[in-house]
Amino acid sequence: MGEIIGYARVSSTGQSLEVQRDKLFKAGCREPLYEEKKSGANAYNRPQLQECLSYVRAGDQLVVTKLDRLARSLLDLTKIAEHLRQKKVDLRVLDQQIDTSRADGRLLFGMLGAFSEFELALRAERQADGIAKAKAKGVQFGRAKALTDEQCKRMQVLREQESFSVAQLATRFNVSVPTVYRVLGASSAKQEHLGESHG
Repeated sequence: MGEIIGYARVSSTGQSLEVQRDKLFKAGCREPLYEEKKSGANAYNRPQLQECLSYVRAGDQLVVTKLDRLARSLLDLTKIAEHLRQKKVDLRVLDQQIDTSRADGRLLFGMLGAFSEFELALRAERQADGIAKAKAKGVQFGRAKALTDEQCKRMQVLREQESFSVAQLATRFNVSVPTVYRVLGASSAKQEHLGESHG
């Protein structure tokens, strides 16, 4: 039999962890508990939770009072549940009477995983629709251009008519050498650069 490990969380420093502590100790959790006063919006921004998930070993049981103490999104919850499953650690949620050491608890988490995949698919679909609508309205996506069209033309002129080197152009326009390559055409710029190197 492994350890019974408790995790408690409240959202702000003004809230108390006492109620959760009492429930976790009554459930057999060892001391010290993993505790933090932090928003549950993102599981990866909670160092005590990450330390707890790293500490637990096969045969252990992680206990929380409510599901929302562990995660605030279905996606985070299913990721944590899968992490525990792979480590062969059971999860017990006191208030909702969930215990993944039992068949009904495992079934519930299997359903949560399916809902999470559905939520991700819906989110991706909404995002794709939003991008399509924005593009139809003329919104540009991606990184802003390093140079305007006029600056690109000027760079070409300086290269062809005044024999500026790639390095000189990069300094003149305050851009990287690869950007100069792209503006001039990679092959011609690279040939010049190789020529300079062998000169």
